[in-house]
Amino acid sequence: MKSSHRNKTKAVKKYEEINFVDSTKPVWNYSLFTDEDLTNFKNGSHYSLYKKFGSHPLNVLNKDGYYFSVWAPNATKISVVGDFNNWNNDSHPLFVRLEKSGIWEGFIPGITEFTTYKFYIVGYEGAKLYKGDPYANYWEVRPGTAAKTVDLTHTWNDDAWMKKRKKNNSLEAPWSIYEVHLESWMRPYPFSEFSLNSYEETTKLLVPYVKKMGFTHVELMPVMEYPFDGSWGYQCTGYFAPTSRFGVPADFMKMIEAFHNEDIGVILDWVPSHFPCDAFALYMFDGAHTYEYADMKKGFHPDWNSYIFNYKRGEVRSFLISSARFWFDKFHIDGIRVDAVSSMLRLDYSRKEGEWEPNEFGGNGNIEAIAFIKNLNEMVYRDFHDVQMIAEESTNQPQVTDLTINGGLGFGMKWMMGWMHDTLDYFKTDPLFRKNQQDKFTFSMMYFYDENFMLPLSHDEVVHGKSPMIYKMPGDEWQKFANLRVLYTYMYTHPGGKLLFMGDEIAQTSEWNYNAEIEWHLLVHEPHKKMQDCVSELNKLYTGEPALYEHQFDKKGFEWIDLDHRNESVMVFMRKGKRKKDNILTIFNMTPVNRENWKIYLHEKKEWKVIFNSDNKKFWGVGYFDNQTITTTLVDKKKKLYEINLHLPALGAIVLK
Repeated sequence: MKSSHRNKTKAVKKYEEINFVDSTKPVWNYSLFTDEDLTNFKNGSHYSLYKKFGSHPLNVLNKDGYYFSVWAPNATKISVVGDFNNWNNDSHPLFVRLEKSGIWEGFIPGITEFTTYKFYIVGYEGAKLYKGDPYANYWEVRPGTAAKTVDLTHTWNDDAWMKKRKKNNSLEAPWSIYEVHLESWMRPYPFSEFSLNSYEETTKLLVPYVKKMGFTHVELMPVMEYPFDGSWGYQCTGYFAPTSRFGVPADFMKMIEAFHNEDIGVILDWVPSHFPCDAFALYMFDGAHTYEYADMKKGFHPDWNSYIFNYKRGEVRSFLISSARFWFDKFHIDGIRVDAVSSMLRLDYSRKEGEWEPNEFGGNGNIEAIAFIKNLNEMVYRDFHDVQMIAEESTNQPQVTDLTINGGLGFGMKWMMGWMHDTLDYFKTDPLFRKNQQDKFTFSMMYFYDENFMLPLSHDEVVHGKSPMIYKMPGDEWQKFANLRVLYTYMYTHPGGKLLFMGDEIAQTSEWNYNAEIEWHLLVHEPHKKMQDCVSELNKLYTGEPALYEHQFDKKGFEWIDLDHRNESVMVFMRKGKRKKDNILTIFNMTPVNRENWKIYLHEKKEWKVIFNSDNKKFWGVGYFDNQTITTTLVDKKKKLYEINLHLPALGAIVLK
């Protein structure tokens, strides 16, 4: 809830004598910046600029109003314009600081919350521009492009989660992430093209659903303000504001709070790699290349028709790292998934020869971007030691999740794109030919321990003609569902974190459409409802079995047991916990052939029982084999070798404990 009174904040620095005698002046010369702020801002080491720039509710000399500040080093005049002054370019000019920092600021008494405003900028070579506030915390609903004043004061009620989240967000905890696009997860009824559920409405529906399904975290595709629905949020224009499509910032805070109160962590997708060319936003902010590289060989992104941040400029680095810190500080998030890291690291990313320039050492690395990423991760883990930074990085860049003191980039986890591609290739293969593709199933463990990997089946895999998950699977309807259940079982029992995109859990039959909701109507059909039950049960298996997460990034947590039956396409591995009695065994039969009295050999004597069977009738399987009795026989006393005998269902995965 909001505070009942305005923050009463005094100026922390007056850079020149301020005369408040004439209280009729529309703008008072007032500053929140200290000399230290200015130095750190310029050096790229100011990580909480959201407390200084933008618009802030204050009480000065018993006058309520808002303080405004903006960085525009090439400007010759800046004023605040909006509904409150009939968009008059001259009535509310800001003051430029004397030390040539490029900062313009001022306090306007009488401004109230939710006032619409922009900055009118006379910039480089006399360019006249109307710009949204880069540090705004709230914007007009699209297609409007102005910022709005807002008070972010909030009394949080998630203390229980915050006290224990270090354990819940650690690398020894289960990470089962449900990736969500808020616009299209569920639409209000009756449906219309432009109708969206609010933060409040979505909270009532999404939080209990994620809880019921057993996911440990939710990852929201970009919610930072963006103008174009079709960009899915990846063309961001407001790095310090949750999108107004669904309501006010306080409602988004309440959504995060609701997740936390159900023991569910919240990850935000964040895009520091590029920004769009919208005239009201960051591009050519003051008539010059202020936020982006001036050299388009470095400053323009050909894939996304967008512009690349100038990571060499300290003020830009401060802007971006402050954005990341803002979401942890003001919104209590539990992690950030950094989009398109590969494009930031390489100067030649998606560029042909002659379209890029080598760095000062002749290489293709963007040195300042690499330094920025390291600084970003160092700040996050220093100030918020109980969260995680996750990289979407698709190349063979080394040490992405290694500590920066060891030369790494400092991320906590990295999306395992190689696993995703190999796994989907394997499962797309006709089962008759999988014996020739076994290496694609097993190769991930050859390099898994190079990084802390997360296994992603994300939105990118079910758009642009790639087909929904169920139709990637070969065979008739039964085989498609059986294959998909095995794939999910493989993901959940494989080491590493897990990420599943919304709709995949119900075997959606259409590609994801950002302008429509998930095909919830499919749940009236038994195979889809039981697929949903299967995913829910896999989440319970994953979170309930320590062997599946305690050593998920450690070699001691995994062992191949049987890879010698390539012709039968049967593979077996063991997951190991901190206690030997927690170890579990997973057996995959990748062909539509039942295999009775299948033998597995282990160097330990145990009584084994089935704790998960993807072919169970409750998951729309056949359920022919229940394996209620599994025999264990000593076959070599000297080697302490034991034989397990059980039956393997066709296109099935069995987990034993």
